[in-house]
Amino acid sequence: MSIKKQYLKSKPEANVTFELPKEAAEGAEKVTLVGDFNDWDKSAVELKKMKTGVFKGTVKLESGKEYQFRYLIDGEKWENDWSADAYAPNGLTFEENSVVIV
Repeated sequence: MSIKKQYLKSKPEANVTFELPKEAAEGAEKVTLVGDFNDWDKSAVELKKMKTGVFKGTVKLESGKEYQFRYLIDGEKWENDWSADAYAPNGLTFEENSVVIV
């Protein structure tokens, strides 16, 4: 997995590209990016499935902040980003959320 950040010179924002590898989404039809930046909306950001089997998507995030997120695979299975900047307790279960620092 990898998170790429491209900071904009004209605004305090960054284009952040999230990528879930084929191994983490084996056999998946749909992966969505769910986080506090989209009010944990399970359908707001659907990642595109690449020919390689990787799921990828880019969102614009305000810089100078931390955002919690997870991947939702086929509407059922939650997955963290293995290369997240940090992890934080999610407060609902004993699991953690991935954190990206922009």
